[in-house]
Amino acid sequence: MAEVPRLLMVVGAATPPGRLAAAVAAAAEAVRGDHEDIDIDVMNLAEAPIDTCDGRPLDRYGAETRQAVDRIAAAAAVLIAAPVYRASFPGVLKNLLDIVPVEALQGKPVGIVAMGGSAHHYLAVDTQLRQVLGWFGALVAPTGVYLTAADFHDGALTSESARKDLLALAETLLTLLRRLDPALLGPPPLAAKFT
Repeated sequence: MAEVPRLLMVVGAATPPGRLAAAVAAAAEAVRGDHEDIDIDVMNLAEAPIDTCDGRPLDRYGAETRQAVDRIAAAAAVLIAAPVYRASFPGVLKNLLDIVPVEALQGKPVGIVAMGGSAHHYLAVDTQLRQVLGWFGALVAPTGVYLTAADFHDGALTSESARKDLLALAETLLTLLRRLDPALLGPPPLAAKFT
């Protein structure tokens, strides 16, 4: 029996689960409802204590950190959701990505969801996170999703437009993982050659 592909959804913030986590949960529920052939895994960095990156080999980090990296490596595709903090994505997410080996994301479909207080920062996470994912050689979806406080009511995702966008991004990742063979995507990223 073939292994069921896994879509990992990462909530890339250290704050207690809030609106962004609610949006990811809604996306996970929608994908589960539409695709029984896909395993959905949600990792919230507020609940996954990640060691501080200090350059040591991966096997020298704590069990929780290694498990988080293993979840990324085992996923067939990854959706990364991050709030806008100081016009960028949170340090806790960058810290995890600093520990993740290149091959864990190389050639893998990755989607970006960002959330800010207003529409003014919609490119902040996308432009910076897209560059980091490009360093890995990840296959980043051409468009992402941007959420604001207006998409929520009492902490729940209520915007039908935002729901449709999240599902469309997940569908894009599933299409990429089903149709493309990462082994055929080349050349390898420079990070794989020089690290």
